[in-house]
Amino acid sequence: MDEALAEPVVPVRRGWMAWLFAANLGLWLAVYAPIQVLLPQQAELLDKADKEFVFGVVTGAGALVSLLVVPLIGVLSDRTTSRFGRRHPWTLGGAAIGAAGLGVLAGAPTVLVMTIGWCLVQAGIGGMLAALTSAVPDRVPVAQRAQVGGLIGISQMLGTVLGAVVVTLLVSGLSAGYLACAVIVVTGAIFFVFKTPDTQLVVKPVRPTLWISPRAHPDFAWAWSGHLMINLGNAFGTLYLLFFLGDVVRHESPEDGLLVLMALYGAALAAGAVLFGARSDRSGRRKPYVHLAAAVMALAALVLVVWPTWTGALVAAPLLGVGFGTYWAVAIALLTQVLPAASDRAKDLGVLNVANSLPQVIAPLLAAVILANLGGYRGLFAVSALATVLAAVLMSRVRSVV
Repeated sequence: MDEALAEPVVPVRRGWMAWLFAANLGLWLAVYAPIQVLLPQQAELLDKADKEFVFGVVTGAGALVSLLVVPLIGVLSDRTTSRFGRRHPWTLGGAAIGAAGLGVLAGAPTVLVMTIGWCLVQAGIGGMLAALTSAVPDRVPVAQRAQVGGLIGISQMLGTVLGAVVVTLLVSGLSAGYLACAVIVVTGAIFFVFKTPDTQLVVKPVRPTLWISPRAHPDFAWAWSGHLMINLGNAFGTLYLLFFLGDVVRHESPEDGLLVLMALYGAALAAGAVLFGARSDRSGRRKPYVHLAAAVMALAALVLVVWPTWTGALVAAPLLGVGFGTYWAVAIALLTQVLPAASDRAKDLGVLNVANSLPQVIAPLLAAVILANLGGYRGLFAVSALATVLAAVLMSRVRSVV
């Protein structure tokens, strides 16, 4: 068997995990600093009367691009025989394209240019995500994957929190914020690419198809569906958080309030990822932790249904954090254990990552309907809880993973 396709058995070292963490940190910072702070501010600057609509269009268009790019880059990286490695060229190239898109956003004078810039960001970051995610089944043994998944979850959290810090406290202005994100994502990619090895594919595998039959691979289908619903629930709960703080909570400084919530969320996420990721690896069990995570995330959403105040948000944020941290630590392990073929790891993970991107496309459209017709933000958070519970039900149908 080609070495690049063999199931890894040698545990990865802390140095490798640290550089993967750094690259993922830069990736998520470049995504969430714009989504949480910069894009809403820019939408309000360009069209104050319809800021929610503009924000929804821009993020929806970008998510649609990511939806298409991630599996496509997965296919290409699965078949890459470059002497520089199978995944690294796509990691570095994706970071460069994402940084270029952030540069476009920094000077965007219209909603159209803003949309083009964010689509470029999502295309580049999507390619980088496809390559970095594939590093887990490429290099990490099954018994170590929840630990590594926990670090990836922490990197996502820190990217969210540090992104808010960078663009609200360390730099001022939209342009400086976007450019800072560009520098950080490229730096993380460079260090990972030049500090870690990458397997070289000797022979290209048979040309793949993006279609994965649910009948032939039912566990993959159930895992994909559950992953979709938990990300949809998370999108409902977080996409409009800045507007929720300003329009419902009436916080005197929504940006500062968001920073406080992200700090609470982040600390809880790190605790959940480290504690329950390690427990999952030691026990070899995945699904009980997924169910626990979904229950805690649903509870966080329900807190905001019955208590849509600043105090309620302070309670909900750490609940959501510990739930999402637990989920990401264990989900990485579970999802990589149901991949159909070693030769198509990046492609199959790209299809799984559609379940990350698709909610970003449909959530703004569905949220607009919910906000207008189903009780405003209370209704939105109630649907978030329902989607998260449904995710646990779907994940329970996976048979090959305990």
